[in-house]
Amino acid sequence: MNWTGVMPAITTCFDANLDVDHEFMAKHCRWLLENGCTGIVPLGSLGEGATLSFDEKLQVLRTCVNAASGRAPVVASISALSTSEATTLAKAAADAGCDALMLLPPYVYQGDWREMKTHVTAVFRATPLACMLYNNPLAYGTDFLPEQIQELAAENENFESVKESSTDVRRVAAIRALVGDRLEVFVGVDDAIVEGMGVGATPLLRMDTVPQFVQLIKLVQTEVGMGTPRVRPPRLQLAGEKLQQIQKTIREALRTRPQVVTGNAVSAK
Repeated sequence: MNWTGVMPAITTCFDANLDVDHEFMAKHCRWLLENGCTGIVPLGSLGEGATLSFDEKLQVLRTCVNAASGRAPVVASISALSTSEATTLAKAAADAGCDALMLLPPYVYQGDWREMKTHVTAVFRATPLACMLYNNPLAYGTDFLPEQIQELAAENENFESVKESSTDVRRVAAIRALVGDRLEVFVGVDDAIVEGMGVGATPLLRMDTVPQFVQLIKLVQTEVGMGTPRVRPPRLQLAGEKLQQIQKTIREALRTRPQVVTGNAVSAK
């Protein structure tokens, strides 16, 4: 597995009935790859995985695998309330043709290190697929320390990457100091990208870290003509003054975004 470049966590698009819009999801995957992304990561928090049934998750994975058509890896996010469900989903992802897994800690229960090690190890060993560990203590309440990541790496050959989203850029340097090049380190917090590169992060991922990040990113997709603002409850679409403020910010960012210079011509990417 080549853990480099930009591998975005993707949204799950819903139709007017809030059913998964598989036709659009396939189109979105192809569009991302055509515009330089090096992988696709469905079913994460941004993908509203907690609101999807098990069967819906499998169908999303199959849609993404078919859309990617081997051009880039599909990395299935694995998150569940129980270890049993997480390992079952991991095996199903492998059967669906996914290339790798991104493992989140269990929803709701914030266990101690012994419990979390047992959980993630079970998922790592459920398939031979390459695995990324998603460390986001602010969102999930579980913090995988550099020493614990080193221990997991020593015991699980297919543990190959960490998406480090603790917001502490020193964590990247600490992981590098302990494991060297044994693991690839992704930056998962947008305002730590520059610092992360400076201490050894190779690929970069961008993720907003506010509670309504799904609504915000879907609004960006809407503004660029690649999606809708629909979300599944308990999330609700933004409305009123807040919606207007966010739309203004997005539109200004799009208006002033960097331009690609080609010869003597300047074009928007």
